[in-house]
Amino acid sequence: MDSKVAELERELNREAPATPETPPEKGGLAERWANPQFRRAVVGGAAAVALLTVGLVIYYHNRVSTDDAQVDGHITPMASKIYGNVEQVVVDDNQHVNAGQVLVRIDPRDYQARVDQAKAALAVAESQFQAATVGVPLTRETTRSGSSSADALLDAAQANYDKTKFTYEKDSTADLDFARANVAARQADYDRAQADLERMKPLVAKDEISKQQYDAYLAGARVAESQLKAAQEKLASAGKEAQAARGSMEAAKAQVEHARAMVQQALANQKQVNIRQADAASAEAAVARAKADLAAAELQLSYTTITAPIEGVVTKKSVEPGQIVQPGQGLFVLIPLRDVWVTANFKETQLAKVRAGQKAEVKVDMYDRTFTGHVDSIAGATGARLSLLPPENATGNFVKVVQRIPVKIVLDPVPPEKAILRPGMNVDATIITK
Repeated sequence: MDSKVAELERELNREAPATPETPPEKGGLAERWANPQFRRAVVGGAAAVALLTVGLVIYYHNRVSTDDAQVDGHITPMASKIYGNVEQVVVDDNQHVNAGQVLVRIDPRDYQARVDQAKAALAVAESQFQAATVGVPLTRETTRSGSSSADALLDAAQANYDKTKFTYEKDSTADLDFARANVAARQADYDRAQADLERMKPLVAKDEISKQQYDAYLAGARVAESQLKAAQEKLASAGKEAQAARGSMEAAKAQVEHARAMVQQALANQKQVNIRQADAASAEAAVARAKADLAAAELQLSYTTITAPIEGVVTKKSVEPGQIVQPGQGLFVLIPLRDVWVTANFKETQLAKVRAGQKAEVKVDMYDRTFTGHVDSIAGATGARLSLLPPENATGNFVKVVQRIPVKIVLDPVPPEKAILRPGMNVDATIITK
């Protein structure tokens, strides 16, 4: 037993064979990192990635983009303005046409007949107008002489009346007032002379004044009395002259009234001229109406030839020869491909720094190319608000959704040989905000 235990201990205490050391793996990370060229390459790559990341952040920081953008342009529907039978369709679908080029011709015979009728009606109206204007000068000349003589008599009577009125006013105002004032002055002189004479009588009786002085006062009183009588007589004469002037004025006024009656009679005779002139004016109006009818008929005739108002491409043609068209009926659509722009629908959160005039880039899916342009304008409302059925948030079923606002981007001129942009094409728009 002891021998077995001892043998077991010897086996356990037996030294195990030494494990050889594993040499470092050739070409490992530690060995490569120990290489200076490897360390420089790793550091350079990390720096390049950091610079690229910073550059991309800076590049996209001042840019806003959207793929919800389309090419837009003017779409001009062409329609017939008159009723008629299509005689000829000159263009085909998707054909390029120039401004003024004939597109469709409608049978013009009905409208040509109306033009001929309007021309005949104009000729009749012009002949009636000439006949109406012939009698106007004759009637005017026959009535002009009577009117001239009546006017001359009225002028003479009016002048005589003005003269007699002035004489009456002069005699009844200035001369009469002067004569009254003269009487008043002479009356005052007479009263003073009489008063002086009465004061002198007691004095001459007492011999306080000489006889000669008293005679002087007496003579002065007599002179004042005679002057008073002369002034009174002149006042009476002035009154009579005023009465005579008034009579002359009344007579002159009667002559004026008589002359005015003659003028009224001459004017009544001139009504014949007015009647003739009214007939001529009516005939002239008929001529004008006939000319307007002719112009309207010629305008309707011009509508039988439909021309292109602008340069563009014929699209959606729906008219054929022999077809009867109605006024306002659509025939085709004309699209000017040289006048297009881009309508980009940006999120409202993207437009804080967007302004008109900023540069823009547009990538066209069809050509996989990018074209430059600038922001022309920003719409005044969101696309949802401008839709046919805008959302009604007042119903209480409101969910906040980021809205999109249309932005108009005008492209720089694109040569036709490089690309042709058609309305409705999908594009990616990017605006450079700085």
